[in-house]
Amino acid sequence: MSRIGNKPVAIPAGVEVKIDGSVVTVKGPKGTLSKEFNSRMAISQEGAEIIVKRPNDENVNKSLHGLTRTLINNMIVGVTEGYATELEVNGVGYRVQKTGKEVKMNLGFSHDVIVSDTDDITLEVPAPNKIIVKGIDKQKVGQMASEIRGKRPPEPYKGKGIKYANEVIRRKEGKAGKGKK
Repeated sequence: MSRIGNKPVAIPAGVEVKIDGSVVTVKGPKGTLSKEFNSRMAISQEGAEIIVKRPNDENVNKSLHGLTRTLINNMIVGVTEGYATELEVNGVGYRVQKTGKEVKMNLGFSHDVIVSDTDDITLEVPAPNKIIVKGIDKQKVGQMASEIRGKRPPEPYKGKGIKYANEVIRRKEGKAGKGKK
C-alpha cells in the first residue's frame, strides 16, 4: 500500500492547477510548470486538493502512484517557494564571481570555467566561495548543481573542489612513510 500516493496534495492559495487528461499544469507566483504523467494514474482535483488514484495493485502501478503524487507536490512547492541548492568551492586560489548572467569559476585549471544562467535557472554568488542554484523545477535545479559540481568534484586527500553545502567529504590519509621490515 502506498502511503505517499494515498495522501492528497494540498493546493495553497494563489496556485492554479489545470488537469487535462494526464497533463498537469501548475501556475503560481513564481512561474508555470507543466508535466505529462503516465496515463494509468487517475489524477483529479477535489476542492483545494489533488488526488492520485491507481487502477490496481500491480507493482508498476504501486510505484507510479507514489511517484506521480510526489512529482505533483514538487511542482506545487516549486511555483510557490522555489528550490535552491548551495554549493561550496574549497581550495587555495579557487574562487567564483558573477558578471551579468555568467558565473566565472577559477578552479585551478589553465582557463576559467564559465557557466551561464538559463531561462529557468538562476545562479547567485553571495561569497567568492559559494554558488546558489535557484529555480522552480526541482529536477533542473539538481541537474544544474550536479553539472557545476562535476566541473571539479571534491577530492578525498585535501578536500579541494566543488561540493554541496551539506555534503561530507570522507578524507583519506596520504602516502605512509617507508614500511618496517
